[in-house]
Amino acid sequence: MTETTPAGTPGLVRAIGRWSLALLTVNFIVGSGIFGLPSVVAGLIGRASLLAVPLAGAAIAIVIACFAEVASQFTQTGGPYFYVRAAFGNLMGIQVGWLLWLVRLTASAANVNLFSTYLGGFWPHANQPVPRFVILTLLIGILAAVNYCGVRAGTHVSNALTLAKLLPLGVLCVAGMFYLSVTRHVVPTAGAAAPDANAWMHALLLLIFAYGGFEGALVPAGEAKDPRRDTVFALFAALLTCTVIYSLIQWVVLGTLPDPAHSVRPLADAARIMLGYGGAALITVGALVSVYGNLGANLIAGPRITFALAEQGDFPSRFAAVHPRFHTPYFSILAFAFLVWGFALFGSFTGNATLSAAARLSYYGLVCAALPVLRRKQPAAASFRLPAGPLFAGLGVLTCFGLMACVDFRHSLVLIATVALGLLNWAVVARRSTTS
Repeated sequence: MTETTPAGTPGLVRAIGRWSLALLTVNFIVGSGIFGLPSVVAGLIGRASLLAVPLAGAAIAIVIACFAEVASQFTQTGGPYFYVRAAFGNLMGIQVGWLLWLVRLTASAANVNLFSTYLGGFWPHANQPVPRFVILTLLIGILAAVNYCGVRAGTHVSNALTLAKLLPLGVLCVAGMFYLSVTRHVVPTAGAAAPDANAWMHALLLLIFAYGGFEGALVPAGEAKDPRRDTVFALFAALLTCTVIYSLIQWVVLGTLPDPAHSVRPLADAARIMLGYGGAALITVGALVSVYGNLGANLIAGPRITFALAEQGDFPSRFAAVHPRFHTPYFSILAFAFLVWGFALFGSFTGNATLSAAARLSYYGLVCAALPVLRRKQPAAASFRLPAGPLFAGLGVLTCFGLMACVDFRHSLVLIATVALGLLNWAVVARRSTTS
């Protein structure tokens, strides 16, 4: 059954409910990083990471609060692209659309490569050319087919993968709480110098990106049942869930591993100490599910970005085509899946993860800046009103662009190319508008 309303997206099915949207948001946030990040952060600031994890959650909460008010004003597909376009015009909207799409594309390709790498731990031939080709094609093809046949099916798969990835993490947290609290296990730690400001900033930057990705769940708003209300619930529920999980995992890793900073697989190593080799295998399987679940979430959001751009006349109209039977943006889905397949097949995890950190921080900052602008432009549109909204917006902008000062711009060629493509896209659209 389709829904066509003045505020909705004609032809698409509003099938994503409140809890499905919350699980989708968690799926976007919890990717592969949680399985390796605890040791990296411990190496930077040691036991101070126990404070840094919730502190980073509080910092991203400022940004998420701004997103919540802004998102509560829209029911269309597009997420940050649509918010920035409404606030600052077509040029900035197209730039955000390109950055958002490229982040989703490269993240998906990186997840496929990482899945193949993890699978090599169980099947050594997984990374040989022919098996790798088959694995990549099946991984992407199955999810593309599911999403092609309907957003409801894609959402159900995403929900199942989200719950499946949370299960081993939950087992690790509960086992760790018992192991550290009941057995009063104590790991001797060597004295270390207090971390300096640079180490703290680097650690916070990494952690904030571990909390990132939530914006992907806002893109398919045109297929959510009540996006103006449900996005607010989904954002805060996901943030609370991830903050608790991340904090507990950091505590468990620091409490169980004698030298967490030098552990390549800290969660698996901690599980091996507490639960034996079966626990380590469970965490490894959890990593596979987590990576594939994150890929599934991207296969929902990624195609909707080009769909939204095309629907607004900012991209070729073919990308806005809706399947007459399944009511999905089928052309955008096929195009996105094909590009992910190509990036994954001919690239590497490192190569596909080179998108500059400034990309995500820039559109986070722009959405925060959009809050006071949209309050003036459409004062009665928001279903959620953030107390002291302009203050939070200012803090969000300062947080995002302050962290951009910590980004290494020496490897930002992908970002520069993306901005150039966005400018070219805008120029073509502007020229077409003036000649029509």
